[in-house]
Amino acid sequence: LRAQDFFKLYRLQRSVPELAIVADSFHLKPLVRILQTADRYQVLAIDRQKVRLFEGNRDVLDEEELAPEVPRTLTDALGEELTEPYLTGTTRRGGAGSTIFHGHGSRKDEIDTDAERFFRIIDRAIWEHHSRASDLPLVLAGLPEHQALFRRISRNPLLLDTGVDANPDALGIDELRKRAWAVVEPEHRRKAQSAIRRYEAAAANGMATDELSSIARASVEGRIDTLLVAADRHIAGRIEEDGSISTGDLSAPEYDDVLDDLAEIVIRRAGKAIILPSEFLPSSSGVAAIYRY
Repeated sequence: LRAQDFFKLYRLQRSVPELAIVADSFHLKPLVRILQTADRYQVLAIDRQKVRLFEGNRDVLDEEELAPEVPRTLTDALGEELTEPYLTGTTRRGGAGSTIFHGHGSRKDEIDTDAERFFRIIDRAIWEHHSRASDLPLVLAGLPEHQALFRRISRNPLLLDTGVDANPDALGIDELRKRAWAVVEPEHRRKAQSAIRRYEAAAANGMATDELSSIARASVEGRIDTLLVAADRHIAGRIEEDGSISTGDLSAPEYDDVLDDLAEIVIRRAGKAIILPSEFLPSSSGVAAIYRY
């Protein structure tokens, strides 16, 4: 992004079409598409000793820096404290006056108890410092026995029911991405189809439209709840303060992509913009909107 006295370079997880637009505002639709939650997800890789967090989409998976409040290892979470094995109350005198204790505690009990405590701390920290802010689906990656324990204690509402059943340390990053996307893709399709069904139901009740000028006016008035935008369509023009549209040429700096501007306006007014391939959009106009009221 470039403007007078401003330059910002972003590293993106997904390639975008080569496009240069000079206008009074930044062209953000490609960034909105990448940042929208429709196909983004996080992966929490666990074992009894450590955790790692990844974030990605269908194309790329990157390891994330954990928030300082999230322990990385069992030792970070529990310190050097060890769980004491419990002993039950039968004793007898041994030779030379020694006392022999009979109990059911074992090293395995200690390990299981420490793992459960560790997972409880991780579950709470990931929710508070990552999941709650990102609102992304969370895929659990780990051995089945570790996943079973983590799922039993987890309170994270974004944790998906299906995970990657493998030791994440034994998987390369691309293989982890492929397996995680196989888990997330049905959820991604469900969300896209749900948005389209919502639009169709709202349109049947007069609470949605695909007419560009009506959408522009409603967006300026803050009446758009959800905006569906074609990723590969551009409409040259400018949205005026009253919501009317002035047409122009993308080569002129006073004009931009109207669809891009609509997405920005809706997001600024706490609406949701979902960027979809044109073939998925329930409209030929390049845009469709669900009204708040």
